[in-house]
Amino acid sequence: MVDSASLQFVSPYAFEAMQKVDVARLAALSDPELRLLLPCLVRMALCAPADQSNAWAQDKKLILRLLSGVEAVNSIVALLSVDFHALEQDARKEQQLRHKAGGSNSESILVSQLQHGLTLEFEHSDPLRRLRLALSELLAIMNKVADSNGEFFLKSSELFESPVYLEEVADVLCILQAELPSLLPIIEVAEALLHVRNGEWFMCLLVANVPDSFSEVCRGLIKNGERQDEESVGGRRRTEALRQLCQMNPSQALNIRAMVVEECHLPGLGVALTLDYKPDMADEAVSPLVSYVSGLLLGTNGKVRTWFSMFIRNGQQRKRESSSVLWQMRRQLLLELVAILPRSRSTHVPNDTDMDSESSSGYSGLREEHVVKASALLRLYCALMGIAGLRPTDEEAEQLLQLMTSRPPATPAGVRFVSLSFCKLLAFPTLVSTPEQEQLMVMWLSWMIKEEEYFESAAGVSASFGEMLLLVAMYFHSNQLSAIIELVCSTLGMKIAIKPSSLSKMKTIFTQEIFTEQVVTAHAVRVAVTNNLSANITGFLPIHCIYQLLRSRAFTKHKVSIKDWIFRQLCETTTPLHTQLLPLIDVYINSILTPASKTNPEATNQPITEQEILNVFQGLAGGDGGKARSQYTITTQLLILYYILSYEEALLANTKTLALMQKKPKSYSPALMDQIPIKHLIRQAQGLQQELGGLHSALLRLLATNYPHLCMVEDWISEEEVTGTLPLLRKMLLTSSSCKYSQTQLREAFQNVLSGGPGLLRILEHLTLLSAGDLIPYAEALTSSMGLLLEDGVSRRIIQTVNKLWMVLNTVMPRKLWVMTVNALQPLVKLLRQQRYTQNDLMVDPLIVLRCDSRVFRCPPLMDITLHMLNGYLLASKAYLNAHLKETAEFERQAQTVSNLGLSGQPDTPEVTREELKNALLAAQDSAAVQILLEVCLPPPQEELLLGGGGGADSLLRSVQSAPGIPMRKQVGDTGAGKGAQGEREAEGGLLSDLREVQCLICCLLHQMFIADPNIAKLVHFQGYPQALLPLTVAGIPSMHICLDFIPELLAQPQLEKQIFAIQLLSHLCTQYALPKSLSVARLAISVMGTLLTVLTRAKRFAFFMPTLPCLVSFCKAFPPLFDDVMSLLIQVGQVSAADVTTKARDIDPLIARLQYLGQKPQEIRLSESKYSLRKRSAEELGRADPDVQLCYQIEATFMDIISSSTQAL
Repeated sequence: MVDSASLQFVSPYAFEAMQKVDVARLAALSDPELRLLLPCLVRMALCAPADQSNAWAQDKKLILRLLSGVEAVNSIVALLSVDFHALEQDARKEQQLRHKAGGSNSESILVSQLQHGLTLEFEHSDPLRRLRLALSELLAIMNKVADSNGEFFLKSSELFESPVYLEEVADVLCILQAELPSLLPIIEVAEALLHVRNGEWFMCLLVANVPDSFSEVCRGLIKNGERQDEESVGGRRRTEALRQLCQMNPSQALNIRAMVVEECHLPGLGVALTLDYKPDMADEAVSPLVSYVSGLLLGTNGKVRTWFSMFIRNGQQRKRESSSVLWQMRRQLLLELVAILPRSRSTHVPNDTDMDSESSSGYSGLREEHVVKASALLRLYCALMGIAGLRPTDEEAEQLLQLMTSRPPATPAGVRFVSLSFCKLLAFPTLVSTPEQEQLMVMWLSWMIKEEEYFESAAGVSASFGEMLLLVAMYFHSNQLSAIIELVCSTLGMKIAIKPSSLSKMKTIFTQEIFTEQVVTAHAVRVAVTNNLSANITGFLPIHCIYQLLRSRAFTKHKVSIKDWIFRQLCETTTPLHTQLLPLIDVYINSILTPASKTNPEATNQPITEQEILNVFQGLAGGDGGKARSQYTITTQLLILYYILSYEEALLANTKTLALMQKKPKSYSPALMDQIPIKHLIRQAQGLQQELGGLHSALLRLLATNYPHLCMVEDWISEEEVTGTLPLLRKMLLTSSSCKYSQTQLREAFQNVLSGGPGLLRILEHLTLLSAGDLIPYAEALTSSMGLLLEDGVSRRIIQTVNKLWMVLNTVMPRKLWVMTVNALQPLVKLLRQQRYTQNDLMVDPLIVLRCDSRVFRCPPLMDITLHMLNGYLLASKAYLNAHLKETAEFERQAQTVSNLGLSGQPDTPEVTREELKNALLAAQDSAAVQILLEVCLPPPQEELLLGGGGGADSLLRSVQSAPGIPMRKQVGDTGAGKGAQGEREAEGGLLSDLREVQCLICCLLHQMFIADPNIAKLVHFQGYPQALLPLTVAGIPSMHICLDFIPELLAQPQLEKQIFAIQLLSHLCTQYALPKSLSVARLAISVMGTLLTVLTRAKRFAFFMPTLPCLVSFCKAFPPLFDDVMSLLIQVGQVSAADVTTKARDIDPLIARLQYLGQKPQEIRLSESKYSLRKRSAEELGRADPDVQLCYQIEATFMDIISSSTQAL
């Protein structure tokens, strides 16, 4: 027997020559090298070629010349002269025989009984018998492999072990495989050769003589291989064979390694091929071994990671063997680690027991060209130890600690290396085991603290390791060990199982020796803010440290002011928004309002001052100086807005807690909020939602809570109209972003609105092409001149254009615009007094909006603006009162509780009363607004009657007018009001009148209010309003059907006026909504009328039935089944009334008989004559008739109307 290591394998040079059939290279081979390739070359020379070119003919001559001097060629030629067809038939018969016999070797067709041993028989045999001997032996091994079920065995075979005949056996084997490929597939032959000695040598020769089969053979061996190759003899033999194949063809080594990873078989082979790989560039930054193993353990394929981790774990369980691939890998990695260590730190090669005495104290820097490689090695060792479970030897641990505590140059790569080293220390504190090593680590950490600022400035990076040190120190102080573990895993880029208990030693070092809490807070404030902070800046930044310190209340505990730092950082932000900014603001607000401890309620941070906030928004306030110009970015402004809104919300939410501590933080003044263009900023944020992350949605939530008047649905819809496609096309007509008209020109044009209408219209039409932001400077000129539009003769188109511009401005500066508009539309007397309202005045009393010039009520475009403002201020008033109640309730209750100590009482009673009073005030506000708007809807004659004698004291419209002497805007038909197009429209009295348009606008608003709060509708109808408005409200307000719910309750009221109003309202509702519910309520109303007939006095009966009897006509018209009930009621009322008349000995027609006749035979009545006689009698007699007589005539008229409507329906 002979060891395969002493055999000569095919060289890479020879294999490449065979692959490319390079005859010149083949000729340069030595005789021993050429001997291994003879089977293929002889076949090539003897067989008829497919290539008939002259070039191949010349090459073939060279091959023949090359073979002519080799003696072994003759024996190969003799082998090729055999009848291979007959040989194959005999081989297949032998296979069948062995299959029947169950694999026993009792008989053989290929080989008769041997007289001598297999080796001697092979020596004395002719070529055919040699082929038969080798084929029989090979088929026996292949059959045994097929029957072994994957269990490895090593078959002893004389033929494959005799060193004398190895070359001849190899020739026979190559010829057999080449001539009988279907019988002997090369993959199965290669698999069988693994089970004999020298199998890898035979396999290399076989593949070298069939070079095209290299990839096929390798893939087959890998697929059939073990998942862990070093666990068994068969796996190690397979790995060695494939390694030899790749040494023969090194260009394919990396492809074979990729097959290994793909199949997750033979991990040792992948490492071995990497160790054998010699890169073309010897000075690569990271070695192939580090790259390969890091890719397996840190890649995204979990299956590969688990497979290779198992290889590491299993390899450690065996004794250390120099032949083990795992230990070869560890040896190579340690050599690479030592090679990049600073010379003064490691002066010995691995396995030396003596260390340089200065190695633990020397601190020469890590060379710049080694930093990237050192970082890669650190991450690899982290992966090996944390993921694969590698247990480092003392030697490895010592060298790793030396590398981690070395000092890199001040470059971005150096910053990264220090961060990785620090995290590795936290992840594997067992690397520090001796006091000397602990002292070395403490000195290195102190160096980190000292050099952090220099590294950040010299390396030019925003995220340095100083922030990470601070962050870890803060986590240790607050005992957030899980956060430290998450930080370490995030920095290393891998998930490592770190036990919190293993960090106890590091915690002691950090909290007691390096970073006390006071040092942490003092150092954090001095850290510079991150310039242009955005989500594009990754890593651990000062903002992370400040956030953690704020959460742990370290600043307030040690009385360190952090307000200036936070404000500077908010001012140094840009898009895309960094994810830590919103949590930072939230925790900062909490530290302002909530003390760090109950024993020290003053231990809070200071809020940002109002002046600092105003500086951020300087230049953004509408109308101050043109388009918004500010030195701060939109991100900063939105963050400050978020801070203010969140602060105010948190202040209200913590009122109870603050009251218990007798602490009342200062709220930001309304004057400050008036200077902030909230809607303009929100609109800009809407277009930056992707860059702002969750800031836009957070602002909308705060806005809906604290400023509901800025979140009205109609505003969002109008914004869509302003920013849609058509406005964009119109703006394309504007060649320049600047407007060619000034504010002064606009004011002058308004002053000449009657004589210079076209000029003003031209300016206004041009302004419609401007964007909302560009229109802001014209807001004051536009609103201050609105009062001039109330004069008669002003073009309707001008007023509509002003309305359009106002709505555009409302999308960017609603609050300031509303105040200016309310002040501009005041009555003349207030204007002369220069009485100006503020935002706060209007939120406290929203009805100020309706104390405008009375002519506004007959100018639909301006009325539209007024209604919009009224709706907004009603919502604002609700939010204002709710906030005021929350802000003061807890403190007042706390004061009352203190003052009532020792007294019996219920402390909750005042707050319940306050809540009820607030709700009552809001209900009164809303109902008053509705009543005023309803009075505005009254037609001119009724309006004059209401405002004149008798009704003036009860008129809300008169009560809200500051100047009663100012008349309403002149209507058509009044003296001197016959001029202009508007007068002509009013004269028509049709549906195109201004009154009708104003009624429609008011009905729309009332519908919204009723839907938003149905209790308003109930309150208004319990209060009542002029009966003349019922047709308008029922037909014009779609939500009036909700009145059907409370009409029964209204009918049950003791006041006769409310009962009359309920029946009148119901009559119109039945006509408008002929529903089953309406029918049931109508039945109830008829029943109530019948009941009241029996209890009312004579005077009240007349007052009740005169206005309600006509309603019965509507009931019958809407619901014919009610005819009988109504007839019965009318007869009863008639009987009572007729009885009263007869007691006075007055002559009266036989009413009851006539009514009964009408009820029984309505179809026989001559309607025209009856109605004519009734009208005639009424005109002559009703004015001076007795009330009971009038009621009798009213009953008869009602009868006739019911009959008339029913016959018309038929």
